[in-house]
Amino acid sequence: MTVLSFDEQGVDVVYDGTDFRLEKALIEDAIGKSYPDVTDHEVRQIVEPDPSLSGEPRRISEIVE
Repeated sequence: MTVLSFDEQGVDVVYDGTDFRLEKALIEDAIGKSYPDVTDHEVRQIVEPDPSLSGEPRRISEIVE
């Protein structure tokens, strides 16, 4: 199970029992978009090799309002 916790500076991730942080700049470089425009689905695809994505993707700007 993967848990993503978003804030203005990055994402705290728990993946397969390991906690780590993805900083805003790293996410922007990996996705090629500004941080507020990146979606939760795109972040999950960075973390998981083959994620099961359900529901509508939400932009980070909507999540951290």
